[in-house]
Amino acid sequence: LFSLYDSGRDGYIDLMELKLMMEKLGAPQTHLGLKNMIKEVDEDFDGKLSFREFLLIFHKAAAGELEEDSGLLTLAKLSEIDVSIEGVKGAKNFFEAKAQALSSASKFEAEIKAEQDERKREEEERKHRRAAFRELKSAFTQ
Repeated sequence: LFSLYDSGRDGYIDLMELKLMMEKLGAPQTHLGLKNMIKEVDEDFDGKLSFREFLLIFHKAAAGELEEDSGLLTLAKLSEIDVSIEGVKGAKNFFEAKAQALSSASKFEAEIKAEQDERKREEEERKHRRAAFRELKSAFTQ
């Protein structure tokens, strides 16, 4: 999940990347809400989330240290992992596996789309050949 939304590939989730993540998870947040989410776990006060800080969200959720209306608690619940059972290392493995699965799913979707595009192109080609044949046939029948 982390690497999936780290679109800058800099090892951090910034405000805009967090915004996109929350929207994709179906729990959009206000600008202020996003800033507060980062502030809750931003140990180095750089205004963005490192992977360690990201995992801290799940640790705090498991320990009951997040407010009920916290966007971070929402994120932890939507992420499909219970850190109290899996541990932080398990969460790390989970997110890496999920990112890989989503990447594979994207490749699979791309392959399906390519096949559909190819079929569409072939159908267009067939229509064009039929039209050309009809045109040629009409020239001979006159």
